[in-house]
Amino acid sequence: MPLLRRRRTSQVPSQPTSSPTDRGDASPLSAAWSDKDDREKGKKGAKPRWSCLDSCCWLIGCICTTWWLLLFLYNAMPPSFPQYVTEAITGPMPDPPGLKLQKEGLLARHPVVFVPGIVTGGLELWEGHHCADGLFRKRLWGGAFGEVYRRPLCWVEHMSLDNETGLDPPGVRVRPVTGLVAADYFAPGYFVWAVLIANLARIGYEEKTMYMAAYDWRLSFQNTEVRDQTLSRIKSNIELMVSTNGGNKVVVIPHSMGVLYFLHFMKWVEAPAPVGGGGGVDWCARHIKAVMNIGGPFLGVPKAVTGLFSAEAKDVAVARAIAPGVLDSDFLGLQTLRYVMHTTRTWDSTMSMIPKGGDTIWGGLDWSPEDGYECKFKKLKSNDSHVSHDSITENEKFQLSPINYGRLISFGKDVAEMSSSNIERVDFRDVVKGSNFANTNTSCRDVWTEYHEFGWRGVQAVANYKAYSASSILDLLHFVAPKMMRRGSAHFSYGVADNLDDPKYAHYKYWSNPLETKLPHAPDMEIYSMYGVGIPTERAYVYKQSLSTECNIPFQIDTSAEGGNGESCLQGGVFLVNGDETVPVLSAGYMCAKGWRGKTRFNPSGIKTFIREYDHAPPANLLEGRGTQSGAHVDIMGNFALIEDIIRVAAGATGEDLGADQVYSNIFNWSDKINLRL
Repeated sequence: MPLLRRRRTSQVPSQPTSSPTDRGDASPLSAAWSDKDDREKGKKGAKPRWSCLDSCCWLIGCICTTWWLLLFLYNAMPPSFPQYVTEAITGPMPDPPGLKLQKEGLLARHPVVFVPGIVTGGLELWEGHHCADGLFRKRLWGGAFGEVYRRPLCWVEHMSLDNETGLDPPGVRVRPVTGLVAADYFAPGYFVWAVLIANLARIGYEEKTMYMAAYDWRLSFQNTEVRDQTLSRIKSNIELMVSTNGGNKVVVIPHSMGVLYFLHFMKWVEAPAPVGGGGGVDWCARHIKAVMNIGGPFLGVPKAVTGLFSAEAKDVAVARAIAPGVLDSDFLGLQTLRYVMHTTRTWDSTMSMIPKGGDTIWGGLDWSPEDGYECKFKKLKSNDSHVSHDSITENEKFQLSPINYGRLISFGKDVAEMSSSNIERVDFRDVVKGSNFANTNTSCRDVWTEYHEFGWRGVQAVANYKAYSASSILDLLHFVAPKMMRRGSAHFSYGVADNLDDPKYAHYKYWSNPLETKLPHAPDMEIYSMYGVGIPTERAYVYKQSLSTECNIPFQIDTSAEGGNGESCLQGGVFLVNGDETVPVLSAGYMCAKGWRGKTRFNPSGIKTFIREYDHAPPANLLEGRGTQSGAHVDIMGNFALIEDIIRVAAGATGEDLGADQVYSNIFNWSDKINLRL
């Protein structure tokens, strides 16, 4: 066709071109050529158009092409290339702990048991409603979270438990994933136990000597046994591992809420059947070498209070401040925060982490164990921005106002800072709730929370009490969420025992509170408290009444409350203290620093306790991933020093072999300020 076009345009202009009608031999083919020429002439005169659709298609094509090219290059490159690039930029990487200890000649000895914490274990569907067709044995929690995006309301329906029983709602069965894959990765590329498992494998561990004690972390601890017989399975698996490994006792490694779960297990396994496991008072002494607790919230976490009170933590409060009303709105029927509150308030396990010990441990309106703590930035690294000596000196001389950490919740920054004698409080406990603010809005009833029966009178009563310590927090939660707390009070307790020999403490609701139960009689066992320090961690909050629409959660963290100095402990309505970003040092360290140290009434057999703190050092660059020296609550699971400590103990070392305590914080000084009879 190009040849034909060139010939026609090269004809002499003076020569007339006969039309098909002038020629008697005109044919349909020649007519078609003539029409085509006319169209082409018309196109030459018209300007090409570029629409938005063309732009979108072009952009999508470029993205897809780049993606496939990068994917091809990634799969084509040698496996050692990423490490080569990293070492070329950052220098030689240290050997992983498993490889290092393998070179030292360490070998697998004691079987290990992993106890995951809240939210890190996978959950899969075994029975569901019509909206969940096709999801049999697919993960609803953990993994890629694909179903959250495709059918969010169906997902919420199946992840929520029954408000009355705390067990499965009718027609739904969601069960924990089993095996090491239950919690090796929380999501693709986001490790939890995977790094520790891989390093243990270096010295000879395999699946028969490693056991993931997976459980449904939504349930109360005793209900995991009632519904799934999980505690019985843990007992049987530990007994099997000991008997098949030459009688070597197990090393148990709980993380986060798993620490409280295993405390419950150690009391359950001793207790007589049918409530307990019937193992006898010496079961732990015969089967457990050491319990190495990682990031353990032994005495609870303040963050649990705000989660139950307003479905918030510091990061959520910041998001609400950046985009006011989005998380509270009814846009597209999402009602995000109310769905979060509705769902998490059915998870009884969340109530296990409400602060324990009341004002005795956490302080009152005018004192706290951490009094005098100063929030300071970490020392700058050599490659960080330069700060003049004068400015550093000025910051060091700056005297911060006293911090009332004992006021876990204060309504207003002024209330958080003023003397308690100047706070005028109106007791909320006897206020009759009423003037229901959700009566007229049908969308409020779509996502039920207990605030629906609360009313403006109840909201005002809560705000008028002004300041809440750890003891009054319990009354507050009973007031705003009575149904939830009735369930929780049947399974958990938050006090301090006067007499541990009182028969009432044989009830399972006390077993996960270290201040209301005794450690097992196992004098040769060791208990470690291993946690990160050096990260600002939530300790107390400044609140305000929400100005959103009337069916929303009526309280929120006041992110406008700031300390007024770059090194202030008050940031975005949250008072910060030393910890691992989730668990304050006080909660993670007190029991091993003092409560269980030596022979005490909580540790009658004198089990040896050790504190191993890991000072947080963030990754120097993106190539280091989440860092090998991180002290953050989950990232610490990849901390090389922590992994090395665990492997050495699993291979037979004791706490003294590790160097006994390793402490960077003021945990011993803070523990001494707590006036608790031991």
